[in-house]
Amino acid sequence: MRRKRGQPIDGWLVIDKPSGMTSTQVVGRAKRLFDAQKVGHGGTLDPLATGLLPLAFGKATKTVPYIMDGTKVYQFTLKMGEARDSDDADGAVTGYSDVRPTDDQLRAALPALTGNIMQVPPVFSALKVAGERSYDMAREGRPPELPPRPARVDRFELVKRIDDDTAVFEVESGKGVYMRALARDVALACGTVGHITVLRRLRVGPFTEADAITLDKLTPNDDNPHASPELLRPVATALADIPALALTEDEAASLLHGRALSLVDLMGRIPQVDEDSPIRAMEGGRVLGLCRLEDGLLRPIRIL
Repeated sequence: MRRKRGQPIDGWLVIDKPSGMTSTQVVGRAKRLFDAQKVGHGGTLDPLATGLLPLAFGKATKTVPYIMDGTKVYQFTLKMGEARDSDDADGAVTGYSDVRPTDDQLRAALPALTGNIMQVPPVFSALKVAGERSYDMAREGRPPELPPRPARVDRFELVKRIDDDTAVFEVESGKGVYMRALARDVALACGTVGHITVLRRLRVGPFTEADAITLDKLTPNDDNPHASPELLRPVATALADIPALALTEDEAASLLHGRALSLVDLMGRIPQVDEDSPIRAMEGGRVLGLCRLEDGLLRPIRIL
């Protein structure tokens, strides 16, 4: 059996992605710098965008879905009066408008774009249409008609007005929300057109800007040809904002063998969670895995 290339490194690294790089390029560079066997990321950022790109190494890739489901915070700059085919500054101009809404008009448009909404994704997105990527079809001059999709926007605020043409917004959202579409739609709601010129992700799940490092901090030196694994955070870091349940040594042993635990024995310790929400099973300071409450039992769904 052929050995996998690279080192078996486990953990999370939060990169402050520079503009101009794709998320895949960042993953590839980090994989080479750490000489790692397996690396993934916790949510794609557009090439134009900067900010938090969490990278999962080794066993941390098992926890990627929980990062993807976590709350995200973005800031973007909307330029009004000019539509682009990609809904950001990287695209070609497709239309103009002389209308420049007031701050009050912009704020009045935000409630309709907040909460559980239906959003038409940008045609320059990775969504598949009949087996083809939407962005490939758009680049070939065949932009598809994408149907509206459910999206959840928890907070949408006008942060500041830079000038008549530009305004800065902050958004807190769930997964699968396109900031480029929000920028396009707030402009349209105010009777004009617009696109994103600056986009930055400030938070992903438990990770904030304070956790992020730039790619140049990973540069190897003469003493070590690879980046240090000490830069990585523990696998369980990704689960920090999932409600925790403390287990005894015997309960932990049962859970690790895949056995469900009776909720009767756990009364008084069970955290308040929504139905189908995960629970982080703990033995002391050790994260055992993720569980779910089901039919009077605590069932393991992912053991770490």
